Amino acid sequence: MKPKKKIVLAYSGGLDTSIILKWLQENYDAEVICYTANVGQKIDRKKIIKNAKKLGVKNIVIEDLKDVFVKDYVFPMLRGHAIYEGVYLLGTSIARPLIAKRQIAAAKKYGAYAVSHGSTGKGNDQVRFELGYHYFGPKIKIIAPWRIWKLNSRTDLIKYAKENNIPIPTDKKGAPPFSIDDNLYHTSTEGKVLENPKNAAPEFLFQRTVSPEKAPNKASFVTIGFKNGDPITVNSKKLSPGNLLEKLNEVAGKNGIGRVDLVENRFIGIKSRGVYETPGGTLLMSAHRAIESVTLDKETMHKKDEIMPKYAALIYNGYWYSKARLKLQKIVDLKKSKVNGSIKLKLYKGNITIMSRQTKSSAYSMKKVSFEENKTFNKSNVEKFINFHKKQLR
Repeated sequence: MKPKKKIVLAYSGGLDTSIILKWLQENYDAEVICYTANVGQKIDRKKIIKNAKKLGVKNIVIEDLKDVFVKDYVFPMLRGHAIYEGVYLLGTSIARPLIAKRQIAAAKKYGAYAVSHGSTGKGNDQVRFELGYHYFGPKIKIIAPWRIWKLNSRTDLIKYAKENNIPIPTDKKGAPPFSIDDNLYHTSTEGKVLENPKNAAPEFLFQRTVSPEKAPNKASFVTIGFKNGDPITVNSKKLSPGNLLEKLNEVAGKNGIGRVDLVENRFIGIKSRGVYETPGGTLLMSAHRAIESVTLDKETMHKKDEIMPKYAALIYNGYWYSKARLKLQKIVDLKKSKVNGSIKLKLYKGNITIMSRQTKSSAYSMKKVSFEENKTFNKSNVEKFINFHKKQLR
């Protein structure tokens, strides 16, 4: 008997991907292999395995990628201070390239002819996944159910799930859940009441952060140590990349830090509204800019600020593996070896205050900036400098 063809599905164990799993089995004469990347989301291994086996899946792959995700994807992005449209720290965007890479690796291992994902036909993730698939497996077929099936709404999905005895989870109010994506860097929530931008986000949907009003009345302090541009310690304790971000998520979240409510311009041309929580990432962004302010020269810092919008857009649009992003990453990392030291932050009811910057770098000179008379800065040259720039106005 000829063996069945194989499809590797990016599988979370939740409602959408369980429906896709059943749909693939019904519409393709192929064995479906479930692939789950643990990038720090809330993961229930037993539930994933149980739900997949219930639908007849034999091969279930669950990979722990937390440290790889933070070290090789989040940290390089943080070094570039990547923020999309002024507020979005790109939490979902940065996880997709890694998941796509490892899913293709699983497809090659099992000799699969196709891969599949659960991204909707209106979303950005379909682009991010498929650009990653193409980069690592250009000959592997891509199946995107949301673009080809006849289940056109959330209502259709729930009806299909009921017909096939697929469990339907509920939110804290007993209704089908919001569309949620989470990883170690952030949590995003979309859909339902959020679709109308006039509606305020209900407090119960926040998962990682308390409201600033309910945060402690006493400030918290945290010191982040950097080496070669990357964070390596929290309060002088060296931690793995994953554990470091997890620790910062905890301390920032309890102080109401890291919430963003935005309407963004999707790559495919429509606007969408979502609520994002990036507690630890928000601390790291503030701390990294602070340590660079006392370790890097003006030209390098300004060049990074100049390229940042393009760099962020490339990540948002799924171009993590592109030559264009890699070219900009070289600029971002050109002098990262100089970025060493520590930053102490004060966290209080949603606010971050920089308390101290410590480094052995000579980029910042106390002698030159001192208001006391000194011979290290020649003030007579300032008049020549101003006169030169007066001429530039004409």
